[in-house]
Amino acid sequence: MSEPSRKLSTEEVNALMDGLRSGDLSTSTSLKDSSAIEYKTFNFGSDDLTLLGDYYALRLINERFARTVRSVFLPLLRVQPRISSFPPEVKTFEEYSSGLDAFMSMTNNRIEELRGSMLTVLPPNFVSLCTSSRYGGKLEVHENSRTEFTSTEDKIIEVINKGIGQVLETCWKDLTPIKIQFHSREQNPQFAAFVESSDLVIVCSFVMQLPKVDSLSFDIVYPLQTLKPVSSLLRSRVQADVVESSLSWRDKLEKAILEIPLKVSSHLARPIVSMSKLLRMKKGDVMNINVDELVDFFVDSQNYFKGEMGEIKGNACVKLTKRLN
Repeated sequence: MSEPSRKLSTEEVNALMDGLRSGDLSTSTSLKDSSAIEYKTFNFGSDDLTLLGDYYALRLINERFARTVRSVFLPLLRVQPRISSFPPEVKTFEEYSSGLDAFMSMTNNRIEELRGSMLTVLPPNFVSLCTSSRYGGKLEVHENSRTEFTSTEDKIIEVINKGIGQVLETCWKDLTPIKIQFHSREQNPQFAAFVESSDLVIVCSFVMQLPKVDSLSFDIVYPLQTLKPVSSLLRSRVQADVVESSLSWRDKLEKAILEIPLKVSSHLARPIVSMSKLLRMKKGDVMNINVDELVDFFVDSQNYFKGEMGEIKGNACVKLTKRLN
């Protein structure tokens, strides 16, 4: 319950009027109750979480990313993974990094359009699973204590991060175009030169489910300062560019489908010959066939039309007379 408003006393009103006349509005000794007034300082450069609203647009980007990034892991895992996204969480970087193991793959990327950075965090068992499956191994999670990745695992980490960056650029394009560039990579959270430990970050977690394997997760971390320039867009629930992009994609898909080449053919007759007669046949023999008035017209081995045989300028042709259901 809010405290009731307190009216100014007569002495306070007189002191305020005297200050207006003289131009001095400093605290007067006549304000006996001034020490009882509670106040707090406000820093105009502070991180205000209300700037981002309910992260509606960021949740949509993460859901689209979860559906699209499967194409990055399919060549590595050789099975179609199921990837789901969790709602974004706001934490201090110290709070987030304290929950990580001492050995992780942490890739720092630069987003020039937002004048900020982005961190991709992959656990070692996730990298080990992708590496083993890529080179013919089984889908198994090996829990072992290590302090560094092998050169092959470093190459797989590079492939994964490059694919994640390309998918993120596509998913962010409807909101605002970005370009993700590699900056640095660390294996210990304590040495990740990302942000200060007290700075707020937005953690976007994704979980991957595979058959007969425990679920695995990886994170994409944005500093709060990185997303502030697009805070108004993140609060928007309707993006006009998405509709225009969808229509353009639909037109391109329709055009591509209409340009698919199809083989057509027409069968004049299907005579039946006994094996004994077929063995006696030799070069120069003539076989009588009965040609119906209507012939079958096939499109990729499917009978779609009935037609009549004809001729145009010395070339054989088929006149389509009936379309079959």
